[in-house]
Amino acid sequence: MASISYSSLAKKLKGERVLLVGGAGFIGHNLALELRRMSVETMVVDNLMVNSLIENVYDGGDDPLRAGAYQSFLLDRFALMREQGALLHNADARLENDIGTVFHDFEPTKVVHLAAISSAVEARKNPGLCFDLQLLTLRNILELCRRKDERVNQVMIMSSSTVYGDFEGDTVDENTRPRPRGIYANTKYMAERLLRTYNHQHGLGTTIIRPSALYGERCRSRRVSQIFIENALTGKPLLLEGGGDGRLDFTYIDDLIQGIVRALALHGGPETSQTFNITFGNARTIAELAGVVKDLVPETILEERPRAEDKPIRGTLSVERAKQVLGFEPNWPLEKGYRKYCEWYIERWERAKREIGRN
Repeated sequence: MASISYSSLAKKLKGERVLLVGGAGFIGHNLALELRRMSVETMVVDNLMVNSLIENVYDGGDDPLRAGAYQSFLLDRFALMREQGALLHNADARLENDIGTVFHDFEPTKVVHLAAISSAVEARKNPGLCFDLQLLTLRNILELCRRKDERVNQVMIMSSSTVYGDFEGDTVDENTRPRPRGIYANTKYMAERLLRTYNHQHGLGTTIIRPSALYGERCRSRRVSQIFIENALTGKPLLLEGGGDGRLDFTYIDDLIQGIVRALALHGGPETSQTFNITFGNARTIAELAGVVKDLVPETILEERPRAEDKPIRGTLSVERAKQVLGFEPNWPLEKGYRKYCEWYIERWERAKREIGRN
């Protein structure tokens, strides 16, 4: 496909009504902001259970600095969405009546399923909740689309690079056979299988997005990108397992959002099924990630550790399909995107310190 200008996509999305299920999270609120910037009618539905403001206050009681910083991240999400005119409905998509009411009132034409525990580590601690948020919510959405809502021309899910399991080579593409490990990766892959089944049996238009190693402003999911900059600011060491030679396809949130919007705008409608890796498309080492932090916070402590035996072997996710079909072009290499994020984090951490000092 020839180059597709991003500015042309607003016209393609004109008249669409996009429902973001679990949309108050890191990916969801950024997607809501971008869709509203393009004047797309957008509703966020979320039970506010994950990334809960109240839970943040209580769980962070022993560390008021972290609690204050995280609280500001969450409050900023809501303030920005409100300013951009995104609708917000507090409902639990695990309950068909709750999400059914939202469908009835909002009448979406596209649904993006984002409900999930956002960390494989946290999912392992609470596998039942991981299953419920990922699969019960999706079951309800698919059944509403099948039985009640012929207006919906596309259902999109956020899957994960973890569905590939251990990489057998340096790069995987969408034709690589998934070999998921653990509850997080397996529920993501089960969601993919469910989505494809509804496409094959009921003609539902579907899209699967596989991101990798996300980072960006207002994220509090405790991925390595956040842990590293936060540890540097609190005098804790950055742990480099195996010397930091592990590789991840680190992806700045703006690149993911660009790819998602392209996949929404350029979808073929009912009966079309597509799967895309949406990442930067070039894996970098954990040591390189730490190097960006060290450059910004020179007193950062780097500490090598033996490699954990259960850590997955990762690498690059090819984005050639997204480039060819969607005109996707990632713009944020690690040196540019992660540096920008770390500079933002440093500023917000210092602001939280000042707030504590005033109280």
